Amino acid sequence: MRLNVLALAFMAAALGGSLLIGSALAARPNILIIVGDDMGYADIGVHGCKDIPTPHIDSLAASGVRCTSGYVSGPYCSPTRAGLMTGRYQQRFGHEFNPGPNPMGDIGLPLTEVTLADRLKAAGYKTGMVGKWHLGDAEKFHPVNRGFAEYYGFLGGARSFFPITPNVPPVGGRMYRNLEVLPENEPYTTDTFAREATAFIDRHAKDEWFLYLTFNAVHTPMHATEKYLSRFKNVEPEGRRTYCAMMSAMDDAIGAVLARLDESKLTENTLIFFVSDNGGPPVNSSSNGVLRGNKAQTWEGGIRVPYLVQWKGRIPAGKTYDNPVIQLDFHPTALSAAGVEAKDAKFDGVNLLPHLEGKVTMPPHDTLYWRFGDQMAIRHGNLKLVQGRGADRRMLFDLAADIGEQKDLAAERPDAVKDLTARYDAWNATLEQPRWGQPNRALGTFKNKAKAGGKKKKAKAVD
Repeated sequence: MRLNVLALAFMAAALGGSLLIGSALAARPNILIIVGDDMGYADIGVHGCKDIPTPHIDSLAASGVRCTSGYVSGPYCSPTRAGLMTGRYQQRFGHEFNPGPNPMGDIGLPLTEVTLADRLKAAGYKTGMVGKWHLGDAEKFHPVNRGFAEYYGFLGGARSFFPITPNVPPVGGRMYRNLEVLPENEPYTTDTFAREATAFIDRHAKDEWFLYLTFNAVHTPMHATEKYLSRFKNVEPEGRRTYCAMMSAMDDAIGAVLARLDESKLTENTLIFFVSDNGGPPVNSSSNGVLRGNKAQTWEGGIRVPYLVQWKGRIPAGKTYDNPVIQLDFHPTALSAAGVEAKDAKFDGVNLLPHLEGKVTMPPHDTLYWRFGDQMAIRHGNLKLVQGRGADRRMLFDLAADIGEQKDLAAERPDAVKDLTARYDAWNATLEQPRWGQPNRALGTFKNKAKAGGKKKKAKAVD
């Protein structure tokens, strides 16, 4: 049941948390975070997509704020999720790469990190997750041991959208309900995740809840049902047709969740975030539009993503917000909305509410940073310094005039290159070495302890 302010404060104190007491606690919002997987930046209607209707995703922009410079902190699945769950650059705790197809042992989101689910659960929220985890397969990393009281989904980075028979899938591909492995009898994961998400909302309609809904659409394998393929029978080539069908299925699934909020009269009191975990890769026929590059790259096409925030009655509807934001902001924003104070946290994300409400005009971030193996990027204002995979030099772009990163200004503006390099190097010196995966060969980042920051760890070749 929904608790009064004094009861919430008492519960938080008993559980080691703390609450900000104020009028906002009179009706603490539900928190819903929706994550798409490997989506192309240009593949939703509000970003100009013509061949895939996405009315339900678009409705979040119509009823909320579309962040035109929305980023993720990694161009790859697992690192982005680690950053989202912690509100911190994942390189600070060595989670720079994917953990591999069957990670066990100590390969997963470090237990030293406190998740958003941990904090909200301690504050009295009912916490649930539906979908792809990808933060470690070992039981100690399992969602039910990282703050989620309820879990339905799979632990790895990818699996079939259809039942896997007769072979038993690997650990990360098995479907779980909490710690129980389920039989392979569900028809299509996107539909199943919608069912489980709406069921969670039904169970907790009178509670304050946090739901983390993470689709494996539109990640490979490219699986779609005939129901959705038939909507795009004239789309060519076949790969794009299947991608369209998978996107349409996910949009319908999101629509089912939004409809359940409406039916339960919870929409006005639910803070909703929507993001893709990284840019689209060529392998799934996605489109990043005018953006250069794709998944696994620090070009805009790998890190700039659809980024929508809705809280009806609190955040203005139908607005765009152009200052750079990042998925790291979800964590402190959700805590602020819930009235939960995290005094121990060292967030890189910030509370976006005053910015999205128009109460604060200054940008939420002075500078954003990326490090991914031998690639790097830094955005300071509208200037971006980037070094691509295997490149021997860094390039400079003015994103306000050149969102497609076509005109390198490095030779014309050496002072800007020097300034951004110094900022990046200072940030980079605070980071850990990767706990697993690839070394930073081109940048030489990990050649000495002083450069890398943190303790030296042996990398495991499992990426």
